[in-house]
Amino acid sequence: MDAHSLSINSDSRIVMVKAYAQEHIYKHPWERVTSASWRKFADPENKRTLSHILEVDTLNHKLDPLSGKLYTTRALTIHAPGPWFVRKIIGQDICHCVESTVVDAQSKSMQLTTRNVSLQKFIEVEEKIRYDPHPDHPTEWTVCRQETSIRIKPLSALASMAEKVEQRCAERFMQNSVKGREVMERICKYLEAESSGMSL
Repeated sequence: MDAHSLSINSDSRIVMVKAYAQEHIYKHPWERVTSASWRKFADPENKRTLSHILEVDTLNHKLDPLSGKLYTTRALTIHAPGPWFVRKIIGQDICHCVESTVVDAQSKSMQLTTRNVSLQKFIEVEEKIRYDPHPDHPTEWTVCRQETSIRIKPLSALASMAEKVEQRCAERFMQNSVKGREVMERICKYLEAESSGMSL
């Protein structure tokens, strides 16, 4: 499947959770796509596209000598999720998150999990992204699977408008996902040209 697919499921308002999943195919090998993932926030030219990302700092970077897996933890400062009225209610314009990444070069898998560590009394957001070789074209294409859950706390100031806030937050996250894929595709093409000795 060449195009990404999208599904959205909303649980009952008592639970106050909205979850959605997306899948995208990169017509680039796993090594190139994962390299692009590392460079997504680092390249200055991407800051305009990824304007919701304010700051990224690496907290930990460790290679397990036994398993060969690479573990990385990064701190992300982003614009607070949701529409303007949400930021007005919670009284903050920014949100702090932690991104945990595990890369297994042997099995060719890269998993990223991002959770917010601030604003947790109002909202909890968890995003999981996984990159794997495409089952039909393992040496040429890469599958990206993304799962995001948004949970409004039942007793928070946002509870009375939970369904609306969750929907608007989901829309914002999907918009940012599109921007992220655009950046990833651009970096992949750059890396492809670089490996071929060409210039874009």
